[in-house]
Amino acid sequence: MRTTVVLARHGRTEWHHGNRYTGSSDLPIDGVGQQQAERLRDWATEFAPDALWSSPMLRARQTAAPTAEALGLPPLVDGRLRELDFGEAEGRMLSELPPAVAKAFQLDPVGWHLPGGEDPVAAANRVHEVFQQICRDHEGQKVLVVAHNTLIRLLVCRVLGLELRNYRRLLPVLGPAALVRLRCQDGTVGLEAYNIPAVRSEIPA
Repeated sequence: MRTTVVLARHGRTEWHHGNRYTGSSDLPIDGVGQQQAERLRDWATEFAPDALWSSPMLRARQTAAPTAEALGLPPLVDGRLRELDFGEAEGRMLSELPPAVAKAFQLDPVGWHLPGGEDPVAAANRVHEVFQQICRDHEGQKVLVVAHNTLIRLLVCRVLGLELRNYRRLLPVLGPAALVRLRCQDGTVGLEAYNIPAVRSEIPA
């Protein structure tokens, strides 16, 4: 049976507007982020998911809220969908980190992940675990999952068999409230769309 999982990045926050690492910092979405959440709701009414999952972080729950209210789908909040903790980089731009740290991170963001932050391999393991559960629990259905930029990119690499260390190079951009569509069928996962804006009919149901 075919299961469709659409991953939505949360809406914009003040720090994301300035391209600062937000990670485990629990910021709310800003005015633009709220508009993005409303566009996600409008798209979701056409997509008509059978279930809605969300990261427990405030920015994700706020992004999911308009969709939950419109469709009457209480979000299934799971801690495994939280964003990575970026350690010493929290609240800072890459250019504000020590040059040696920034250079090593750019060369290999897994082997030389941000100091004091979560190991991306561990994050990939936890999000892959919850993704597998979603595919099992909602076999044959459509699911919308509101989560985070780095976490989503790590998951895409994991399910497609790509090296995690290449997530920034292979998947350089995932905009606020943008969509990633994955298909689970016959024990395999396929990528049907990546970094698509949440616009009606932009990503077929």
